[in-house]
Amino acid sequence: MNSPRLQQLQAFLADSPNDSFILFAIAKEYEKLNQTDQALAQYLLLLKNDPNYVGTYYHLGKLYEQKEAFEDAFFTYKKGMSIAKSQGDQHAFSELAGAKLNLGDDEDFEGE
Repeated sequence: MNSPRLQQLQAFLADSPNDSFILFAIAKEYEKLNQTDQALAQYLLLLKNDPNYVGTYYHLGKLYEQKEAFEDAFFTYKKGMSIAKSQGDQHAFSELAGAKLNLGDDEDFEGE
């Protein structure tokens, strides 16, 4: 099931296939439609095309949490924190750190 908004976003993407914001918006629209596998695929494509698009990490991590892939979520948040720090984006860093902390600490996922 595709929404009119999703169809519109896909048309925009056809005109600008490397536009990170459009890829992000498509992923969010798939989430809104409860099409989580398609949303996941879009987020992963976005990370492949633009690993510095910091907004992806929080939303991808939350999607992983929804899918109960907690280790994937943890490391997604951690990677996003690194990107946010390198960009000087304190707001994104704080959001990612909070989400990561809610899952546990490094020892929970990386061993001792």
